[in-house]
Amino acid sequence: MVTAMSDAHEAIRNLLGRYCELMDAGDFAGLAELFARASLADEHGNVFATGAAEMRAMWERQTILYDVDGRAGHDGKPRTRHVTANPVITVDGDSATCTSSYVVFQGTEALQLQPIVTGRYADRFSCDDGGQWHFAQRRYAIDHVGDLSQHLRTS
Repeated sequence: MVTAMSDAHEAIRNLLGRYCELMDAGDFAGLAELFARASLADEHGNVFATGAAEMRAMWERQTILYDVDGRAGHDGKPRTRHVTANPVITVDGDSATCTSSYVVFQGTEALQLQPIVTGRYADRFSCDDGGQWHFAQRRYAIDHVGDLSQHLRTS
């Protein structure tokens, strides 16, 4: 059981890291796949996106991407670095919960590298019949907001 528990913890930590990698790469298709069996909600549980199609559309609509020249465009990356820290993981059979903290850094031609938002995640995970862990729900709370003008569209 200790090995299974350790494997679950490692798989969940990897999912947390994979989210950060995909977001920073602007890989919304990959993010949508990562959350295909999940929902996104605010800290109170109010769901605002469910499944791959809704999530991909949301990220594509709201996230500003930059081309290699640093100009805003649709084929680049958001020029962010997402960091998830302090995961506290609880595994119960084929389900798990994890609370963690996050900080997002961004630097663009118009914005010196700086933290732009911090907060907390409360994630639920499930393990499928094949032993693969996946996101079931992500709730997030925002604690501090900096300059998001280079990261998120307002309309």
